[in-house]
Amino acid sequence: MNLITRCDLVAGGSLLKIMFQALLPVLLLMPFTVTAASKDNPLLAMLVLEQLEQRAVDGVDPEVLEGAGWLGYDLDKLWLDFEMQRADGQTQVSEWQLRYSRAILPYWDWQLGLRRDFEPGPRRNWLAIGLNGLAPYWFEVDISLFLGRSGRSALRAEAEYELMLTQRWALVPEIEVNAHAHNDMKTGVGSGLSEIEAGLRLRYEVRREFAPYIGINWEKAYGNTKRFEREAGERSEEGALVFGLRAWF
Repeated sequence: MNLITRCDLVAGGSLLKIMFQALLPVLLLMPFTVTAASKDNPLLAMLVLEQLEQRAVDGVDPEVLEGAGWLGYDLDKLWLDFEMQRADGQTQVSEWQLRYSRAILPYWDWQLGLRRDFEPGPRRNWLAIGLNGLAPYWFEVDISLFLGRSGRSALRAEAEYELMLTQRWALVPEIEVNAHAHNDMKTGVGSGLSEIEAGLRLRYEVRREFAPYIGINWEKAYGNTKRFEREAGERSEEGALVFGLRAWF
């Protein structure tokens, strides 16, 4: 069963089932840490659940899962990124990315791969080209260009900063900006600046690998995306109080 088929089966499942299916490919590979050409460059794997959270909004509270896993060496890695959101028993967002990553500078990687959007439908496939790394002052930055069929293209820029208040408390502001070149009325996305999402989360690291958190999250649509959402009877701006968990393996 290939990755896309597995995602199809997951789309209607519970959040726990979704999480299990998302983690399974990496978990199966994690025990096999072997030596490559030399002992200084072993084959390694890692899995990070960036957000496993419940959002309290004015209406049905959504559940959100975002994370990534990688397998590879110091310079070359294979990444699996996933983002899902469910509310009222329905999957609202389901996005998967599979990328090859190559280190090109200290702290910076160039990436190339595929992105598959399952929800909101209809499904879309994209070629993904990205640059990921640490900017000055230790801002984690991820910039991606997506190219799809019928001339569709999109640009996504993400930035995050981890401020360690103590050895266990961390305050993490983050922002994501999405823009599209063309209107896609079937998925409710408009041309130009389409959406901005920002969050602020305060987490407590029980262990480095296990950290519950609380915070706030804000989303706002712009331009034609805002118009499409209003025509569909949806809110174009929403704030939420969030409760969740960050973990890595």
